[in-house]
Amino acid sequence: VLDVCLVLTAATNPGFVVRITQAGLDYAHQHGITVLQKELAQLKLPDISGDFPVRHLGKVHYEISSLNLRSFQLPYSRISLVPNVGLHVAISNAFAEVDGNWRVKFHFIRDHGSFDLEVKNVYIKIDLKLGNDASGKPTVSTSACSTRISSVHVHFSGKFGWLYNLFYSAVESRFRKILEGKVCNIVVSSVNGDLQSYLQTLPVTAKIDAKAGIDYSLVAPPMATAQTLDVDLKGEFFSLAHRGAVPFHPPALALPPDHDRMVYFGASSYFFNTAGFAYHAAGALVFEITDSMIPKGVEFHLNTSTFAAFIPQLDKMYPNMLMKLRLSAPSAPFLSITPGGISLQPIADIQAYAILPNTSLAPLFLLSLVSWDLGCVGMPFKITNASFHTGCTRVSAFWLV
Repeated sequence: VLDVCLVLTAATNPGFVVRITQAGLDYAHQHGITVLQKELAQLKLPDISGDFPVRHLGKVHYEISSLNLRSFQLPYSRISLVPNVGLHVAISNAFAEVDGNWRVKFHFIRDHGSFDLEVKNVYIKIDLKLGNDASGKPTVSTSACSTRISSVHVHFSGKFGWLYNLFYSAVESRFRKILEGKVCNIVVSSVNGDLQSYLQTLPVTAKIDAKAGIDYSLVAPPMATAQTLDVDLKGEFFSLAHRGAVPFHPPALALPPDHDRMVYFGASSYFFNTAGFAYHAAGALVFEITDSMIPKGVEFHLNTSTFAAFIPQLDKMYPNMLMKLRLSAPSAPFLSITPGGISLQPIADIQAYAILPNTSLAPLFLLSLVSWDLGCVGMPFKITNASFHTGCTRVSAFWLV
């Protein structure tokens, strides 16, 4: 259903991109049609009255009142993409049912009763322009709307059938014009009013945990092509304690032209680097590991006897003592994404301690991992002095024993 991409090419400067394809729109559009159908079902129709001339006989005066829209069904609909605009919604073969009361006067003849009206083959076309405001919230407006009704059939109940037929065509024509205008009025009001008001209530930031939040405001209007809708988001993490300017800019980011899946996600290095910057500023990139945290059943134990295989003098100076590892980031980690691969620097400082009998800590060594490359093939290594380099990872070791 979705793909995740880490790419670095030319386009815009978001930290995160969401791509919705036609398949994704097909999956999601039914909710919007359901909402529109409910809005149309609440359509209020005005009373109708008028005079219809009958050749050689005079005028028939009619009144149509208490109109009640029983249902408005949208059985067939499709949403498609309009390049550089947004979305196009096409509804076909919609139908509605209306009932109400009628009253007629023709010379000395007066009658009244009820009627049922069927509206069939209703076609509605709506163009939605997508954008964003200064705060990065999405905007939507109707750039075009048209309604065409092919069939209106009215059934009057009463004694004078021949009389009703005299003004049948007039009533049918009036109903068609009223409904065609009312439908687009409802659509425009629903989109420009209700939907746009709802979009203004959507937050563009979210709290992730006690340390950081994320800004996912739009940095540009959603970009529609014939096959995809790309939504460019800021994708910036920030410290909740103090949100300051990020000391680097987002690189260009674009997704490949794929559109087979429903949804694609793309993230640039900016997305990950702002996360590292925010958590480092909050002092959250410090972790401690003790032997009690190692799962039971694992033969490896965090003690000087285990590490004596690498550093023989440990077993002499601190025999059979438990150890503690403290992992910390001396600076915010920085991720680089290039066509050649992914690199991360610095990774971490690993400070090792021996836990003395009085629970105080004796520093053993500091292991600094200063770079790490994903996707390269490392060679076997051994420590020869204060540093080593495998081709994938560069490590500096500062011995304190």
